[in-house]
Amino acid sequence: MSDSGRDAKPPRRAVKPGEDPWAKWRKAEGGSPAEAPAETPVKSRTLRPARPAEKPAAPKRPAQPAHPPAGRPLSAPAAPYSAPAAAGAPREGVRLSKVMSERGICSRREADLWIERGWVFVDGQRISELGTRIDPSAEITLASGAKEDQARQVTILLNKPVGYVSGQPEPGSTPAVVLITGENQVKATGDADFKPYMLKNLAPAGRLDVDSTGLLVLTQDGRVAKLLIGDDSKVEKEYLVRVSGQIIANGLELLNHGLELDGKPLKPARVKQLNEDQLHFILKEGKKRQIRRMCELVGLRVTGLKRVRVGRLKLGDLPPGKWRLLRDGEGF
Repeated sequence: MSDSGRDAKPPRRAVKPGEDPWAKWRKAEGGSPAEAPAETPVKSRTLRPARPAEKPAAPKRPAQPAHPPAGRPLSAPAAPYSAPAAAGAPREGVRLSKVMSERGICSRREADLWIERGWVFVDGQRISELGTRIDPSAEITLASGAKEDQARQVTILLNKPVGYVSGQPEPGSTPAVVLITGENQVKATGDADFKPYMLKNLAPAGRLDVDSTGLLVLTQDGRVAKLLIGDDSKVEKEYLVRVSGQIIANGLELLNHGLELDGKPLKPARVKQLNEDQLHFILKEGKKRQIRRMCELVGLRVTGLKRVRVGRLKLGDLPPGKWRLLRDGEGF
């Protein structure tokens, strides 16, 4: 046999159709295909017990108690609980809105509105935070927006008829402000026409009972309200009062000074008798139903009450149910 005969290799077996030529190597390397799925459940069983191990991380977000438990030290996040300890400490200065009201610049409500809008300056510095406290002697100035806003505010003089209440109405009563309409305005040359904005924040500056008539002042201007009904107001209010009954001895003297209402002495008044059934009152305060209660204390009953003057402004010939604007050059 020749060398070539020894080196000759046997011919390769032809691969039959559909036969996998690599099957024997696949079995040797990976085992039978049926064994592979058996490993999958083993792996899943070893992974599942590991998942609950992540749950202990939940205590990282403990609920903050409203008050720390007794015996436990206060943690850093609960430090704000110590804030009330300083609440009783005196605060320096006076609220800006209060200073503005006391100086007659505007009402506290207006002051807060202007502060929010950035229209108030203290010693040249703009103040826009409500509740700011200042030195009571500090210089306060206003931006043009505040001055324009104040210039638009109106004060109205109304001749209130019987049957209307001056302030917030009780069930079944009608507020006097419903009479402020374009049809009821009495105009003079130069007076502005009625506009709906005139009703915004319009409030009575003083009481006038539902059974009383006469001059009622309504205003949007906090300065006017403070002037007329502030605790230290010295503006006179004049009334004509019709009465019935028999006045007690020294009753007229008591009406002028010496009576008390609600446990507090009244300010001195000026009261005189005009005729048998009519009195003339001038007061510098306005407690609820004051004149009627004063008269009851001296044996009289009021049958009619009409306010004819507030400060320097008289009711004049303004018809009942009609109103007019406070005009340039007029004041209380």
